[in-house]
Amino acid sequence: MSRKYEDFVASPDPITHRVRLISGNWKMNLNHLEAIALVQKLHHLMRPEDFRYAEISLHPPFTALRSLQLSFEADRMPFTLGAQDVSDEPSGAYTGEISASMLAKLGVGYVIVGHSERRRLFGETSELVARKALAVHQAGMRPIVCIGESAKERSDGDTEAVLAAQLTPVLESYPIDALGALVLAYEPIWAIGAGEAAAPEVVGEIARAIRALVEARVGSEIATSMRIQYGGSVTAGNSQALMTIEDIDGLLVGGASLDADSFALLVKSA
Repeated sequence: MSRKYEDFVASPDPITHRVRLISGNWKMNLNHLEAIALVQKLHHLMRPEDFRYAEISLHPPFTALRSLQLSFEADRMPFTLGAQDVSDEPSGAYTGEISASMLAKLGVGYVIVGHSERRRLFGETSELVARKALAVHQAGMRPIVCIGESAKERSDGDTEAVLAAQLTPVLESYPIDALGALVLAYEPIWAIGAGEAAAPEVVGEIARAIRALVEARVGSEIATSMRIQYGGSVTAGNSQALMTIEDIDGLLVGGASLDADSFALLVKSA
């Protein structure tokens, strides 16, 4: 019997009741032809149970979005299309920017906002990130809001204060009835800089702290339903340990998502 596309919808975790999300952030890599080749190979390597275990979003550069949209639709690939950034403005004289409505028209489901590279290299503030997250929601998509502390902030004991400062503008401006569907991605900048993932026990501790921060501001129901990803030097070798952490519901994968074999193995290992 042939499988239907609907057979590949991810099921909620039986304990947390949250649907796990593994996202591949390709950053500024792969032209549209390379992107098509990668997803075709990745789709071939994936098993049906991999799609039932977790929703898988792929975030190519803007130039490959339309190509992947067509590939997903034509070959009925059960990936979710994602974008890496968005403008907080709906339209206008903003040369080089891409609006949320433009992404929505391409079938994008998730948009990364506030990635550590955007904050560090392009000076994005938490207030701007909050406006971007709201723009994504208003266009009918879901934001993946990245938060994380530097090595100095961690050594100074400021981790929770930094995370709270990054989260607060989002929690204060986002519609309260939609907050539970928002995705948070914890990116420990200090671990990324070292080229290795943070230890699972550390990730678990901070994920619990993040959920507690959310609960203190908007209540336990929203905090319980909100998904938290871990991002930072994720590989097939550490994905399983990271995904066994109770408060981690997914992974934001960088370099390992640029190779179909590596990413497929990572998903299967998790």
